[in-house]
Amino acid sequence: MEVCSVIPCKSCTPWQGLLLTAFLLTCWHLSTTAQVTIELVPPQVVEGENVLLRVHNLPENLLAFVWHKGVRNMSLGIALYSLAKGLSVTGPIHSGRETVYSNGSLQIHNVTQKDTGFYTFRTINGQVGVSSITTTYLHVYTSILTCGRPPSSQLTIESVPPSVVEGESVLLMVHNLPENLRAIFWYKGVTVFKNHEVARHIIGKNSSVLGPAHSGRETVYSNGSLLFQNFTRNDTGFYTLRTLTTDLKAGVAHVQLLLDTSLSTCCNLFTSVQLMVEPVPQNPVKGESILLLVHNLPKDLQTFSWYKSFYSTQSFKIAEYRGAMNSITWGPAYSRREIVYINGSLLLQDVTEKDAGFYTLQTLNRDFKTENTHIQFHVYKPVTQPFIRVTNTKAIVQSSVVLTCLSADTGISTRWIFNNRSLQLTKRMTLSMTKCQLRIDSVRRQDAGEYQCEVSNPVSSKTSLPVRLVVMNE
Repeated sequence: MEVCSVIPCKSCTPWQGLLLTAFLLTCWHLSTTAQVTIELVPPQVVEGENVLLRVHNLPENLLAFVWHKGVRNMSLGIALYSLAKGLSVTGPIHSGRETVYSNGSLQIHNVTQKDTGFYTFRTINGQVGVSSITTTYLHVYTSILTCGRPPSSQLTIESVPPSVVEGESVLLMVHNLPENLRAIFWYKGVTVFKNHEVARHIIGKNSSVLGPAHSGRETVYSNGSLLFQNFTRNDTGFYTLRTLTTDLKAGVAHVQLLLDTSLSTCCNLFTSVQLMVEPVPQNPVKGESILLLVHNLPKDLQTFSWYKSFYSTQSFKIAEYRGAMNSITWGPAYSRREIVYINGSLLLQDVTEKDAGFYTLQTLNRDFKTENTHIQFHVYKPVTQPFIRVTNTKAIVQSSVVLTCLSADTGISTRWIFNNRSLQLTKRMTLSMTKCQLRIDSVRRQDAGEYQCEVSNPVSSKTSLPVRLVVMNE
């Protein structure tokens, strides 16, 4: 294929002039033989690492080749390499971190976000001028990509399952426990009172002590998690986890246990007389809306108020509704994204992570009796695609290989996939505590294949590109 263009010499930059002297002719004859390809090694690179743009199928009888950034703009030259003279000449955007090799490959050291973009490789021979043009895209991932819990991760609790059928079990799974843990305490409710204590676990003694609120159906584990068996509707509500480290630093997290009534044939929790608030959806996504839907609002109300806190103090007030005047008064915590309905419900629009937490609905009836109802929700972001870093893609039999699933997201679960199926662990395979690192010892032939990792949170999941592991005898 022949591609012709005219380069006016009067407008040539010094870099373009250098290309012209290196036989960059005005007519380019692109070869239709073995295609030049570029392989990124490693396939994914993080800020601060090195990457090699490895060239395959380099044509024979070349005079020179050129690397430049972008697709067509050759003024963004990185380097020209003359095979006849065995030397390279740097281009206008050479940063001092690039190395060009005689086999055509380009190495970039200590990559940054600015290195992200298209890179083009052009080969030049004496007969046809430009004989091939190959372009690849390099994406530099940010240095916040981690395996497991970043140091700043927040203590959180996950209800598994999110809502519980009566008579079933539920696990309150703890994420991101602090290091140097001394003891963990579980309480029924959101306040830390001795008479509300369900149980505590002493790490040093690996023993548990039951509290006054223990019903005989709860088990606390050393990883902080709490198991409920034979769940009843009386178990619904908030629970509090308190942690204490060896340097006497305390941490607190809350979780709400919800009753699943979808399979119930006799009754519905929301048709009872008890005032309740239901988050719709249960797991809101950043940028979307959530409705705090009120069930069974009393009819003899004077007012109801919403607060962005567990505490119903004026500084946390979002809004107050007065039934007699059918009017709404906005409070200090109003952000202009809330809508209050006369049935008591509160709509939050365009939610962010800062909107997560406790909300309180306070009602005042005609007998001047107040009642507080609390609700808590988290705001989630869709996860981004992870990638796998492997110690060696070509492993020798009986050696060891470590695959690490790197993600920019926190509060995620990790799953490993082997040849498009969920990985079945063998005795030679070990997962890290957060499951983001897979170690294979005494590698065998059957371990060869494609590995992927999937990260997920309650609202989304993403799977990495596959990494192929080749197993060789020597």
